Amino acid sequence: MTETWHAALHRLQRSGIPHVLATQVTSAGSTPREPGARMVVTADEIFDTLGGGTFEWQTIQAARDLLRQGSSGFHLEAFSLGGRSGQCCGGFVNVLLEVFLGASSYIALFGAGHVGREIAKLSAPLPWHIDWYDSRDNMFGIQDQQQPRLHCHSLASPQESVSALPPHSHVLVLTHNHDEDYALIAALIQRPDIASIGLIGSDSKWSSFQSRLKRDGHTPEAIQRVRCPIGTVHDTKLSNKTPYAIAMTVVTELLWLTDQPTPSQTRGLEPAALRTLFNDTATHQS
Repeated sequence: MTETWHAALHRLQRSGIPHVLATQVTSAGSTPREPGARMVVTADEIFDTLGGGTFEWQTIQAARDLLRQGSSGFHLEAFSLGGRSGQCCGGFVNVLLEVFLGASSYIALFGAGHVGREIAKLSAPLPWHIDWYDSRDNMFGIQDQQQPRLHCHSLASPQESVSALPPHSHVLVLTHNHDEDYALIAALIQRPDIASIGLIGSDSKWSSFQSRLKRDGHTPEAIQRVRCPIGTVHDTKLSNKTPYAIAMTVVTELLWLTDQPTPSQTRGLEPAALRTLFNDTATHQS
């Protein structure tokens, strides 16, 4: 069965795939469909119809042009079916194109504890695709699995999960288990295409991890790609250590990191360089 426009819209919104919702808002004279008719357009798919013919083809082309241009928001297209579209019915139609550019960044969140849950909630309104992992059973509820652009996964193997991450992902490691954290960090620093790597923890935890990584043969350059602690603003640590407060600083830090024009501008930079970029920009705009 062909997917309806509303089913496609729901799926695309949740997955973060760029798409356009085309709605016929007014009509005059003879037209193929009535006001309220809708269809959804992606770069390579169409769901439902506004009636077919040249008018619909022009609507699809306009929608895909807007996607290519990155023109988000609302756009109104007017069609004279006898003039612009060359159709014999000769009516007049206005179509509202709502452009959703999808996920702007890919975030991998390892750990569904208190801080992880707050990070996921605070990230909900942001245009991020989030893959959320935890190795424990029953950590994700129905509400988690219904959050737009958030995808919950069971963490069976740190190495396999890291290998499956999209290039240029921003990764946060904050599981309930230090050995699991270590396995994830060891796998992540072997991927040069990961945009940024953050690890929750104290200075002493990170010192211990660095010694262990060196013993296991990882280079200083690879180790220095990890930010730990995460969420440090202007090199100052919060005295408020509640999960919500920590999550706010972490999401703020991620906002700066994901705001770069291209992923290559942050990929591979050591934490000191990332923090300098973050602090300099924040100072300039304050």
